[in-house]
Amino acid sequence: MYTKGKKQLKFDRSFLLRKMEESTKKLLLRKEESAEEVDELPLIKRTWKESKMLWVVAAPAIFTRFSTFGIHVTGQAFVGHIGSKELAAYAIVFTVLMRFANGILLGMSSALSTLCGQAYGAKRYFMMGVYLQRSWIVLNFTCLLLLPLFFFTSPILKVLGQEESIADVAGTVSLWSIPVIFAYAMSFTCQTFLQSQSKNILISFLAAFSISIHIFLSWLLTIRYKLGLPGAMISTIVAYWIPNIGQFIFVTCGWCRETWHGFSFLAFKDLWPIVKLSVSSGAMLCLELWYNTILVLLTGSLKNAEIEVDALSICLNIIGWAMMISFGFLAAASVRVANELGRGNAKAAKFSIAVTVLTSSTVGLLLFLFFLFYRERLAYIFTANEQVAAAVGDLSPLLAFSILLNSVQPVLSGVAVGAGWQSLVAYVNLGCYYLIGIPVGVILSRFLQLQVKGIWIGMIFGTLVQTIILIILTCKTDWDEQVMLTRSRVNKFSVHDQETGTN
Repeated sequence: MYTKGKKQLKFDRSFLLRKMEESTKKLLLRKEESAEEVDELPLIKRTWKESKMLWVVAAPAIFTRFSTFGIHVTGQAFVGHIGSKELAAYAIVFTVLMRFANGILLGMSSALSTLCGQAYGAKRYFMMGVYLQRSWIVLNFTCLLLLPLFFFTSPILKVLGQEESIADVAGTVSLWSIPVIFAYAMSFTCQTFLQSQSKNILISFLAAFSISIHIFLSWLLTIRYKLGLPGAMISTIVAYWIPNIGQFIFVTCGWCRETWHGFSFLAFKDLWPIVKLSVSSGAMLCLELWYNTILVLLTGSLKNAEIEVDALSICLNIIGWAMMISFGFLAAASVRVANELGRGNAKAAKFSIAVTVLTSSTVGLLLFLFFLFYRERLAYIFTANEQVAAAVGDLSPLLAFSILLNSVQPVLSGVAVGAGWQSLVAYVNLGCYYLIGIPVGVILSRFLQLQVKGIWIGMIFGTLVQTIILIILTCKTDWDEQVMLTRSRVNKFSVHDQETGTN
């Protein structure tokens, strides 16, 4: 009986594989026919069609990132009304600790963008819900590993030399921030899942609703009822969790019928490939997101550091807002490239990259001219100190060039995410940022006495080298080969999942 069962299982498996090969051939034939139809369109129409698909992902992604960034800025503004000690503690926790956690979780969630984007393009919709659940497991386990940093924030800061009173308040803020890191895990994964299907309009509405509630609750709890720091943190937690609840309901309650088939024990199987891709994705994006933090730390040890750090913080605040646009294009690039590779259309993937880079760099060029023209006049939005404003004006050319460069580099990182190159790009980032950019910046600032300009020039140089390498890598890539690799990855997971009866 057992032998007969094994033979029957082997027969079913071979039959299933044969059926899958036949369906794959038919699907590829349809893809080739549709690709030929698209290629026959005039260039302007092809560009217009691709631009519409690009902005369907990019526009909501940009708006959502602006709103999420606004939650942090709004929270900081209301905490500033509580007291200077509370503001300093809040700034330390959110600019160092939360940025550290954010970088890890955002980077690891980009692995889901690769898997879901390629699966959606290949029309293997049933796999996407399993990928989402696997990412939930991996990212929430990562949050648990990060908890000791939040429990022991106060003693860690004291060891590092932070003032005792500020360190104690920072310890309180970090404990209140624990629900926020778990909110990150849920938010990043659900957003990626929906973006891969171009269903992210909902994310924008939830983000707008969230920041509106945050502003109202912050005023109500901190200004009206004088609840102090707990009131501000409660408002922040609610603001981060409102979109998660909405996205979870949207995903699991019938609005994603093709891609969500309910909770499955398959989520606990084959976690190791997800872990490996998530770790390499996390390393890739963390190395980018922490780069500017290093810039601030290096500047703090220079002469006349107070003016320099104030001016630099204003510039980095402006870059932070501009980067929300770039991250929107990063999301769009990863989705479009992954979708087209999943469909088996190498030409469309290459054309998508060209349109996305051109669009993002055009936006970057406009911002470059704007910041180059207004220079120190923008600084008075953030400060009344003329010395700081003059320092900002002096740094404006570097600010403008950084924004221009950052309009191209994140798009190429998005291409890497869409194609699944995270491990390779992590090594590129490590070499360009930390073995080239930072050492050059230190040499220019300390030995050539260029101060903060030297550090910033070094950092820009590292980003420039990384961008050039990614451009060469993208241009030299055999995209037909990438289609084959994508098909192999998708089929590998599809065979396993279908064998276990989840289709």
